[in-house]
Amino acid sequence: MRILILGGTRLTGPHVVHELAQAGHEVTVFHRGQTEAALTSSARHMHGDRGEIQRFVAEFKRISPDAVIDMLAFTGQDAELLMQTFKGMAGRVVVASSIDVYRAFGRLHGTELGAPDPVPLTEEAPLRSKLSVQGEAYEKRWVEEVVLNDPDLPGTALRLPAIYGPGDYRPYYYLKRMSDGRPFILLDERLARWQFSRGYAENVAHAIVLAAINPRATGRIYNVADEPTLTQIEWIELIARAAGWDGEILTAPRSRLPDHLVRKENLEQHWVVDTSRIREELGFAERIDAAEAMRRTLDWIQMNPLDPDEEQRLFDPQEYNYPAEDEALRNLEED
Repeated sequence: MRILILGGTRLTGPHVVHELAQAGHEVTVFHRGQTEAALTSSARHMHGDRGEIQRFVAEFKRISPDAVIDMLAFTGQDAELLMQTFKGMAGRVVVASSIDVYRAFGRLHGTELGAPDPVPLTEEAPLRSKLSVQGEAYEKRWVEEVVLNDPDLPGTALRLPAIYGPGDYRPYYYLKRMSDGRPFILLDERLARWQFSRGYAENVAHAIVLAAINPRATGRIYNVADEPTLTQIEWIELIARAAGWDGEILTAPRSRLPDHLVRKENLEQHWVVDTSRIREELGFAERIDAAEAMRRTLDWIQMNPLDPDEEQRLFDPQEYNYPAEDEALRNLEED
């Protein structure tokens, strides 16, 4: 197949490009040219801005893609531009959506009122009726509405989870505590049992590839995530094993915790998706297990340490108030 990828140079994208190229597909990657080294040499490159793709229509027509994978459609306007550009040219479009489209995400963050939605969330679970906490600049509901309702260009939407892997510092929040030699990590007891769908970058990329090359995916929506879904305490334990940290993970009621450890979200709302559809229809299965995925992620973090300014930008120093945590533990032990 001839496959055009919009974006695809960060985190998940290089794995998509590599898997498609390894399988013998003709892959063209349209990107800004800033991180080209991450991609396989067998892919063709086109340099340009995603917001100006209509300037490249003539070149896209020469490619005549069987499928277009859009990793960068964040708004309804992005999706409309995608469909206008490739209508009558491409066979199908595949867009990266998000599991934050579900009403459960609004329940979690307090933007949608009501009792927690039951999990796991199937693709038919209720969607948010209001903007998410990310605002209008990142609204995947609008992307899906445009892409899945155009009669002239078939679409597929993949609702992706929180993605981690080499290129991402997601485990760093807890890894820093371990690296700082903390003998314990103190958790809100509600957070400890909270479940949250995640996906390792290479596994998520495999799901995207399957959706792009399989005609059965036409017009379909798929949840994507690794299984089993870990609780937060299981996620921290996974990081600890990969880091070789032998400290304790302790839990306490929110009333006994320092303010920086008290979570404001409604943690009675778990954020877990059902991935049985993509597994049954497209044969998706994880390529990399959780232990190996975390090992690779931490190896990358070790080889790419954050400089102090970037660390402070990504992780609020006030979140690491160790004296307050020590005092909270002493108070718990005295009771």
